[in-house]
Amino acid sequence: MNVKETVDIQRASQILKLLSDKTRLTMMKLLSSHECCVCEFVEIFKMSQPAISQHLRKLRDIELVKEERRGQWIFYSINCEHEEYMLIKSILDQLPEQDESIHELKKQGLRISCN
Repeated sequence: MNVKETVDIQRASQILKLLSDKTRLTMMKLLSSHECCVCEFVEIFKMSQPAISQHLRKLRDIELVKEERRGQWIFYSINCEHEEYMLIKSILDQLPEQDESIHELKKQGLRISCN
């Protein structure tokens, strides 16, 4: 991982603008400790699949998240190799854990329900 001492103001502004949305910020916090697929986010946020996909597309477009295809499903994770990962991590480290959402999915039998 390439660690920089400073972050470009323009790039930081772009990242902070994306993370200013509560859904995207929560997605990033979840992804900091769990891989998730769209179907799981649909259940967690009670939003439509197209709305979730739009949020993920915005995060993917600036490479904050990466995706891995497994069969017909795509799983998302945080991109720890992103140039500004340390900035992102420092923000996410200040937020409360979101594990309860994942535990609730497991309890309902919906964790990775798209397998």
